[in-house]
Parts: sequence; C-alpha cells; structure tokens
Amino acid sequence: MATKTRSSWQVGELLRTIIYALLLAGLLRTLLFQPFWIPSGSMKPTLLIGDFLFVNKFAYGYSRHSCPWSLCPFEGRILGSLPERGDVAVFKHPTSNADFIKRIIGLPGDRIEMRDGRLILNGVLVPQEPAGTFVELKELQGPEGNVPQCSNSPVGLGGVCEKGQAVEELPNGRSYNVLNIGDGGSGDNTEVFVVPEGHVFAMGDNRDNSQDSRVGRRSRGVGFVPVENLVGRADRIIISSSGSVIINFLTWRGDRFFRGVD
Repeated sequence: MATKTRSSWQVGELLRTIIYALLLAGLLRTLLFQPFWIPSGSMKPTLLIGDFLFVNKFAYGYSRHSCPWSLCPFEGRILGSLPERGDVAVFKHPTSNADFIKRIIGLPGDRIEMRDGRLILNGVLVPQEPAGTFVELKELQGPEGNVPQCSNSPVGLGGVCEKGQAVEELPNGRSYNVLNIGDGGSGDNTEVFVVPEGHVFAMGDNRDNSQDSRVGRRSRGVGFVPVENLVGRADRIIISSSGSVIINFLTWRGDRFFRGVD
C-alpha cells in the first residue's frame, strides 16, 4: 500500500510539474518572446526561408492577438505604442488571421507610393544605393519547397539565381537591403496610399515577391494593417537552416545564428 501511495504521489508531482512548465511557457510566449519560423522568401535578403527567430511581444504592447490563437479576452491594446518606420514586425493578416512578417514602411497619415520600383514616402523619393547582386541557388527551399524567382532567368534547378540589390534608407536613418527581380511588375507602380488612423503600411524587402500592403485584401493581399493586429517586433535570429527539417545540423547556416534583424 505504501509503495502504491508513493507511486501515485510521484505521478501527481510529475503532472503538476508539467502543468506548471506549460503555464510558464505560455506566459512567456504571451508577454515576452514568441518563436517564429520564416516560411517564405518575401523578406529576403533580411530574412531567409528557414530562419528561426524570436519576436519581442512587449515592443508594441498587447492585444487579443498576443495570446495563442488570438484568445486574449480584451479588445484594443494595452501599453500600446506604434512601431518605428523600418521595424520588421509580425502581425495577423486582417482577413485570414495568419501570421505575416513584413517591414513597417508607413505610419498613420503617411502617403506611400511606388513609382518605377522606387518607394516614395510623403512625396519624397526614398534614396537607394546599389549594393551588388544577391546570389542564391535555385533549389527547393524549406518544407513548402518554394523555388526562388531570378532576374537572370531562365535558370534551371541547381543553377545560380541572381537578383539586383540596393540599400534603402528611410528618413529616420533606418537602412536595409531590398531586392529587385524585374521592372514593370504590378507592385512597381501604384496609387498613392494614405495610411488611415489606427493602421500601418507594411512591405516585404523582396519587393517583387511579396503580397503586402500594396495589394488589397480582395486581391488576397494584406492592405492596411490594423495596429491591433501587431504581434511584435522581430529582434534576433536564433538559428537558421536551409533544409526542410531544422534539426538536421548539416543544413544549419552558422553565420546567421544570433544575428540581429536590421
């Protein structure tokens, strides 16, 4: 009887430990840092498919989307603040509620336009400096098997895939690299977007391969992003893998470990 009682006590302690650990993990994920894996190439060259990073959850405050499955039981934002132009942010898609990650280009009241592939912010052309060529292999990338687009097409699988690269600098001094696959695409020339109150304008750094705020929701784009949908700021890449399974150390990209997100 004593042995059975002791065994039951040990099982109970194990269950309590597991429950406490899960509660603590959930609390940390909700209030502090959320892991995020990059599934697409829309943020190249800043973020590559297979980058695993932490999202700073308290950077913009908390909303219902701060909890797993958007289950926080309140509306609006607590301790809310706007992103800075140039932040790389994770947010919930306004229609599908899927996780997206893009760069915040416009804040409420800003006027955003693309003309001949160049960003115009509040009537001023945002400066760019050529930064050579972004080179990668044309191969299946990540678990979804995405194949990169190339400016030097046609390129077969296993060939060298190239894209034009430039450094873009926003008025607040934030700079980052952007890619150009070709000229004359649907996102290269747009209307003038006026960002409404309570929203931000987000774009991918891989400008010709990003469904972002340049594309309306009726066309399966993002449109303006409600501030309430912001989940957090991408701060640091923890680990990176070029393969379909992150635990395969042979595919790890060691030069990207613990790299800050510009």
